[in-house]
Amino acid sequence: MSNIQSHNPPNSPSNSSQIRTVDVVVVGGGIVGKACALGLAQLGLQTIQVAPDFNEPIPAPGGDQWGQRIYAFSPGTQQLLAHLQIWDALDHGRMQPVRDMRIFGDRGEKHDQLHLSAFEAGVPQLAWIGESNLIEHMLDQASRFQNKLERVTDVVEKLEIDSTGTTLHLKNGGLLRALLVVAADGANSPIRSELQISTNEESYSQNAVVINWRCEYPHLETAYQWFLPGGDIIAMLPLPHKQVSMVWSTSPSNAEELLALDQAAWSQKFASLANGEILRQLGTLTLNSIPATFPLRKIQAQRFIGPEGNPKIALIGDAAHVIHPLAGQGLNLGLRDVAALVHILGKREAFRLPNDRVLLRRYERERQGDTSAILWVTDKLKKLFSASSDTERQLRNWGLHMVNRSHFIKQRLIERALGKVDFE
Repeated sequence: MSNIQSHNPPNSPSNSSQIRTVDVVVVGGGIVGKACALGLAQLGLQTIQVAPDFNEPIPAPGGDQWGQRIYAFSPGTQQLLAHLQIWDALDHGRMQPVRDMRIFGDRGEKHDQLHLSAFEAGVPQLAWIGESNLIEHMLDQASRFQNKLERVTDVVEKLEIDSTGTTLHLKNGGLLRALLVVAADGANSPIRSELQISTNEESYSQNAVVINWRCEYPHLETAYQWFLPGGDIIAMLPLPHKQVSMVWSTSPSNAEELLALDQAAWSQKFASLANGEILRQLGTLTLNSIPATFPLRKIQAQRFIGPEGNPKIALIGDAAHVIHPLAGQGLNLGLRDVAALVHILGKREAFRLPNDRVLLRRYERERQGDTSAILWVTDKLKKLFSASSDTERQLRNWGLHMVNRSHFIKQRLIERALGKVDFE
């Protein structure tokens, strides 16, 4: 994308005949973009979704191996997917309910832990663990049968924004005209950059190493997380059929070393981690996927809509925020953006167009508060458990113990993690 221009709307017959005009254009082809495009089309808005990779269909997952891209889906995400009418169509044999979460401090002492229970919270489950392509495949299937939604395999090269909408210039020469543009184009969002929306961005100097394992013992529908001395974090997320997905946040150099380990070396590694607690909980772990790694950082856009003063574009998902995976909220946070936008546009007053400034301000206010709170807590937890002094270690582990003893605080934590949404 080269630049954004502002000018009067194109209104000559020659221009109008070349431009395809719709209500909404969603730019980006990930889960968040696909869910948003489907949700807006279901409202009756004529929607086009633009992404460069629609020619590569997402296959339905199957077999004994689970995909590398594993997500925790909150009850709020479940509500959104049910609203989009795809939740019941998912293969629930490939999704694992999480009934308990156990978080351990880095001293290895028995009381330095936090236990969150669905039973104590009075909910059926705290989350579900499943594969990215399980959700994406079903979104693709639903989108095929939505007559208000069209997908275009292309790249947006330029935006022209005026008082009534936006004209999008595509790489293949096509032109689209939309009242509202939704930017779901990722953490390095070209649209966010061209709108000159500044970001608070910070590298954690860590990579996440992701591997799936078969475990000897049943995981008991429990998600485990260990904070290790030095700042590393290991999460073991339960999968069906005595499997777990590991997310190990560590230094880039250690991540490269971990990628090179074979089964025997991994067995030795686990025996020495967290005083052997990982193996005591899950038994012998057997590799069940090819390891993958990706860098970790924090990003928060200063604005979620633009341009300033004449907003016609909304940011969602990673284009608006990127979060450390320790809380398992990255995808859920993006889908809460979708839920908020769909709800606000679905309940808009009859006289308001989808790009009405009042509606976009409502979206921004709602999402900035929720996003800021979760990003702040996650960032502070990451930095707290990366601190190395004896005093800080004592305080953070004592804090886990004290929170674990407070039913009120645990209930508030669970309520925040559930991320329930409202479509009424």
